[in-house]
Amino acid sequence: MPFTIQANEPMLIISKVFEDDRGYFFETYKKTDFEKIGIKEDFVQDNLSYSVQGVLRGLHYQMDPAAQGKLVMCLKGKVLDVTVDIRKGSPSYGKWRADVLTEKSGHMLYVPPGFAHGFLTLSKSAIFLYKCTKEYNPDADRGIIWNDPEIGVDWQIKKPILSLKDQKHPTLKDADNNFIY
Repeated sequence: MPFTIQANEPMLIISKVFEDDRGYFFETYKKTDFEKIGIKEDFVQDNLSYSVQGVLRGLHYQMDPAAQGKLVMCLKGKVLDVTVDIRKGSPSYGKWRADVLTEKSGHMLYVPPGFAHGFLTLSKSAIFLYKCTKEYNPDADRGIIWNDPEIGVDWQIKKPILSLKDQKHPTLKDADNNFIY
């Protein structure tokens, strides 16, 4: 599975896309290749979401010891994928990064534990896949409000479509968080 890494924690993974008049093909996961770049965790749960344009999901994370690493990719459409470092003591604590993921790019993002994750649907609709290193645990499920002014994510939208749960998340400084750098 040929790919290159653009950044460290979280890692943008760029797969080689093979395209011809039939369509395109790329590998999304090969354990041995991921181990070579330091991702040695086993993925134990896959989740798929369908979202319409303007839907913002996040910013989500699970507390330790149920913290999830996630390998995420857009299977259909286009999303703005955002991660926020929530590891207390980290030089990049509270900092965010955004990556555009599309169905055909071959781009995936590995989000390690200690980072909150969310995405905004930019296209008419999007299908999004999450491969997780831990199973969903509702008791460990946490979130940060999408528009936390201290984080200052540029979501490129003023009024996203949010779940009731995502509307009620606290700011990072008030969030329940046990991640230490």
